[in-house]
Amino acid sequence: MKNFEQLGVKKEFIKGLVDLKIVNPSEIQLAVIPLLINSKTDLIGQAQTGTGKTAAYGLPLLHQIDPKRNQIQGLILCPTRELGQQIAKQLFKFTKYSEQIFTESVYGGEPIDKQISALSRPTHIIVATPGRLIDLVNRNVVDLSCVKTVVLDEADEMLSMGFQKELDEILGFLTTVENKWLFSATMPEAINLMIKKHISFGAPHITINSKNVVNKDITHQFSVCDESEKFYLLLQFLKSEHKNRGMIFCKTKVMAQTLSKQLIAKNILTDALHGDLLQKERDKVMRAFKNESLQILVATDIAARGIDIDGLSYVVHYQLPDKEEYYTHRSGRTARAGKKGISFSLVTPKEKKTLKFFERALSIDFLQIR
Repeated sequence: MKNFEQLGVKKEFIKGLVDLKIVNPSEIQLAVIPLLINSKTDLIGQAQTGTGKTAAYGLPLLHQIDPKRNQIQGLILCPTRELGQQIAKQLFKFTKYSEQIFTESVYGGEPIDKQISALSRPTHIIVATPGRLIDLVNRNVVDLSCVKTVVLDEADEMLSMGFQKELDEILGFLTTVENKWLFSATMPEAINLMIKKHISFGAPHITINSKNVVNKDITHQFSVCDESEKFYLLLQFLKSEHKNRGMIFCKTKVMAQTLSKQLIAKNILTDALHGDLLQKERDKVMRAFKNESLQILVATDIAARGIDIDGLSYVVHYQLPDKEEYYTHRSGRTARAGKKGISFSLVTPKEKKTLKFFERALSIDFLQIR
């Protein structure tokens, strides 16, 4: 297997990778990095979450930046504040031993004046959620006229969150762009339409684990039960996991809030993440989960978009999602960075056919444990 030096990555970036204990390139990194470092090209990359996509596009992007030019040269678009902050943090760590490349993360739900002030400093790369970026461009605070590369990270999530109009607008005014790199875990029809509209014809399409969009390190389990038995079975499952940490997914805000309260009543360190939370409340919950003062996070699908926390042992589908891409995204919260994980579904007898559909659509096998 090739190492990062053989892929063409500069020695100073490799030192940053070693500090992060990233030594062997992942599949997506092996396939994408040499291509993006050595040529100007559009690219479509399909790989599930947790496979090292940030380094796959981040390292080639850093190679293109001229630190001496105080201009925004790279743009990364992503669905959520959490993912944006995480990407900016990783790029900062990659450049620990190189000439300084400045990255700013901008997103909604935070006072815009604070971000405008941060952007008055030298900035080479912006990581942005689409709505906030348009706001900043309209205020003439951000100049994208020198951007040569734009990355769409978690493109399927951005579309499912309703950002299509914003993405079309942003890509429409990036006239000087030489490279458009789109990364997505799934390829729903809306993504294919976006590719036709914005990505050059014949651009390389690199797919990792196309037959297994869901990470192969995840074990898929299920129990069949009536609605009234779900909570009891959930407690049994959590007991079997001892002190391990994980996420539980619900389809509705009401269910997420209710379940969180029920678990707290059983002295399980839990909180809920859902669409009704203010940004500061959401940040507080995420801080508590990241610093491990919470054992479990109960979340709705939209609220959990872009969350990346290492070391989660399991995901529970307390309410089964309607679409296979939601199942993929939920399950992708566990078994990250080469670790193993469990994706456990509590299903009613009627929902067994949905599991059969997921098995066929995602090429996975479910193991019944009750």
